[in-house]
Order: sequence, then structure tokens, then C-alpha cells
Amino acid sequence: MPEEPEVLQESRSWEYERPQVPPSPIFESARPSSLPPSSSVTVWKLACRLESGWEPQVLALEEVGRGQGGPVELAAVGVSIAVFNQVSRIAIFPVVSVTTSFVAEEDATSKIASGDPESGECQGSFSEDSEMKELMPCTDHDEHEYTSSFSSKKSTPVTEVEDRKRIPSASSALVVGSVLGVLETLFLNFGAKPILIFMGVKHDSPMLTPACEYLTLRSLGAPAVLLSLAMQGVFRGIRDTETPLYATVAGDATNIILDPIFIFLFRLGVGGAAIAHVISQYLIALILLWKLLRQVDVLPPSIKNLQFGRFLRDGLLLLVRVIAATFCVTLAASMAARQGSVPMAAFQICLQIWLATSLLADGLAVAGQAILASAFARRDHSGATSAASRVLQWGMVLGLLLCFILGIGLQFASRLFTKDAKVLQLVHVGIPFVALTQPMNALAFVFDGINYGASDFAYSAYSMVLVAIVSIVFLIILSSSHGFIGIWIALTIYMSLRMLAGFWRIGTGTGPWTFLWS
Repeated sequence: MPEEPEVLQESRSWEYERPQVPPSPIFESARPSSLPPSSSVTVWKLACRLESGWEPQVLALEEVGRGQGGPVELAAVGVSIAVFNQVSRIAIFPVVSVTTSFVAEEDATSKIASGDPESGECQGSFSEDSEMKELMPCTDHDEHEYTSSFSSKKSTPVTEVEDRKRIPSASSALVVGSVLGVLETLFLNFGAKPILIFMGVKHDSPMLTPACEYLTLRSLGAPAVLLSLAMQGVFRGIRDTETPLYATVAGDATNIILDPIFIFLFRLGVGGAAIAHVISQYLIALILLWKLLRQVDVLPPSIKNLQFGRFLRDGLLLLVRVIAATFCVTLAASMAARQGSVPMAAFQICLQIWLATSLLADGLAVAGQAILASAFARRDHSGATSAASRVLQWGMVLGLLLCFILGIGLQFASRLFTKDAKVLQLVHVGIPFVALTQPMNALAFVFDGINYGASDFAYSAYSMVLVAIVSIVFLIILSSSHGFIGIWIALTIYMSLRMLAGFWRIGTGTGPWTFLWS
């Protein structure tokens, strides 16, 4: 493989002469945009959320509880899932985010390097027609590359094999995902008991044995989980979110079917629930790998083409960011627990709603990330500015909509979560914070996608560390002086700082955004 085209390196050259005031992309609504029309962004955002949102673990928990007839197994599975998800999350987020950006960049530069005569349409000319094509193929010849491989009907199998893309980042992502998955399996397999004890399960607790059984068996699926998510990053990079969605639905449907068979028919208990989940994860991985092999040549001509150094560098930066962000929220929960059982219960209800609704913006961030990565790789600064503008505007609209829905709806829906009068009283105290922070939450998540699309991983990590340090100070002080309300004031400050960090990077025209001053 030839080295990375110069166009990508030049797009990262940040030495420009600056006028006095840079244009702010959030106000460029009248400018023609390379971002797809609203309907396309909405569909892609929905696909991104559904892809990771349909999780049958709740059904598995219910089946275990009913099948074994007691809360011990239910609690054991619950704590085991919490451990597995927390360990996986540390590796998943950097792998998926880095892969999406790298693949989108290489996919764009490969078209330029191959001398595609029609690639200019995707670089310049931002008419209404080209706006319609940003998430669709630039030519009929390339249709199978951008549309879902499930729905592509115009390309023949021979053409698909001959025209497979060679993307080094895709190969690197598969290797990194597989290795991390094996390491996670070994870690959870041999450390299940100590980890569960550290999580608060006592030596003499009846939960320990079923929890160890579930976690040990569930860990066997870690390679499939990490490999699947690495491939999801590849598909996102080439703007195909339907394939991961269909694969996830197929795997989760299999899980739902196998759960009662293993739990009731074979009487395997919590072990049966774990086995069913592992089988479903490997099914997802196989489907994704099969579809990926039809679109991408995953075998590089040489190991030198693999970009492990770049993966490790940017992956570690995002790992630092994940740890900093997780620590803030975990500390907030710890502070709430110190207030007593009632404040803790109210805090958990508000927190789960707060996080779940905020993550709706994550799908929009993923869409913006892939489009921006392609634009920067093509040195398409006008397209990058327009894309950032449109995604930020959609983020604001989403945040305001969630603010309105939660502000009114939670006043009535809060009783669905608890009947305790004291807990409900505190929940109603937290509702204004949950609702009013939605716009800044949505913008903060969208800015994450923008930073990743611009490969600004270092700023994302360093800014989050600084935000976390300031937020931790406020959490400690305000939780001591104002209790439950103080915790939510501190979390509001935390999300405000995250949002302002994103505005600062673009508004000052620094880093990858220096072209705004030119």
C-alpha cells in the first residue's frame, strides 16, 4: 500500500494567517452545506441509536428471576452484567471512536489517490443536489460502497469482490478489537471472584457462586463483543449504519429465543443465560465479518500498513477521557449515597433519565464525526464548517425538545419509577436540573463527535481532564453545603464546562479549526 496521501497531511496543517474574527459555524445556517438533508441525518441518527440500544439483558434478568424462583440469582446476574459492561466500556469507546474517524479519513483519501474523476462532486459544489448525496454514493459505480450491503441490489457479487476497499485502519481495528477481547476474557475469567468481592459481594454471600458462574461464562463472549464493535466503527466510517443495526437485531433476537430454552428446558440457570448471550454475540460478529469481507479487503499487503502506533496513541487519549468522565459521574453517585438511601434512590432515578436522554445525541454525533472526518481528509474546509454548523443546530433542536418533554412529562411520569413519597419529593427537586441541562448535554455530545471527526483527540482528552478536575472540586464543596441540590448544581457545571470546551476550540479558531481565520 502507498503511504497516506499528502492531501490528508496538508489538511492537518494549521499554520494560517488570521484575520480578527473567525466565523462561528453554529450560525452558518444560510450557507450551502455538504451535510445531508434533515431527513437523512435523522434516519442515520436513529440507526446509530437503535444499533446499540436494543439490549435484551432485561429480558434475560426476568427469565433468570422467574426460572430460578429467587432474588439471589437475579441480583447475581445484575452485578455480573454491571462488571462486564464497565470493563468492556473502557475498551469499547476508544476503539469505536478512533476506528470511525480513521476509516472515514482513509475512505475519502483513497478516492482522491485513485484519481476518481467524479470525486470532486463530493469536495466542492454544495448545491441542494450535492447536499442530497453526501450520505449517498457520489456515482452509480460506487453505490455499493456507501449504501447498506443488505439493501444494495445494483452491484453484482463479482463487482463487490473486485472493488473491495483496502483500508488499513479497518485491518488495524480488527486486530486491536480481537486482542482486547481476548485480554478481557482472561482478566474476567481468572479475576471473577476478586472483582465481585471488590464490588461488594461478600465471601459468604449466596450471590457469589452464581455471579462467578455468570461472569466467567459471559467473559467468553468478550472477543466477539470487542470485534463486533470494532467492525461497527468500520461500517460507520464508510457510512453504513444499517448493516450493524440488522446484525444486532438478529443477534439479540437469537438471545431472546435461546434464553428460555437454556434456562427452562435445559435447566442451566444463570449459566444458561450467559451461554445464550455469548452465542448471540458471536452470531453478531460473524454476520458483521461476513458483510465486511464483501466490502473491505481486511488483509493488508504488509504489517507495515497497519497503523498500530496511531491507534494506540489516539486510543490512549480517549481512554483518559473516558476515565475522567466516568470518575465525575461515579463520584456524584458516591456523594448521593452519603446523603442516605432516599437521596441515593432519587439521584439514581434522575441520573438514569439524564444519561439515557442525553445519549440520544450520540447518534447525531456519530453522523457528524464520519462526515467531518471525510471533509477534513479532502481538505474540504467549507464542507467541514457547514457540517459542524448543521450538526450543532440539530443538537440544539434535540436538546430543546428533550428539555420540553422532560420538564413536563417527568412531573407525571416520575411515579412510574417509585411510589415512595420521600423519594418522589426529591425526584421533583431534581427534575428541573434534568430538563434544563438537556440542551447543553446534547451540544456537549455533538462537540465530542465534531472533535473526533477533526481527529482532535488530544484536545478532547486534555480538556476533559481539566473539566473533571474543576467539576470534582465543585462536587465536593456543593454536596457538603447544599446536599442533593448541590450535587445537581455541580453536574450542571460539569456539563456546562464540557459544552464550553467545545465552543472554545471552534470559537477561537485553534487546532484543526485555524482555517476559520484564513
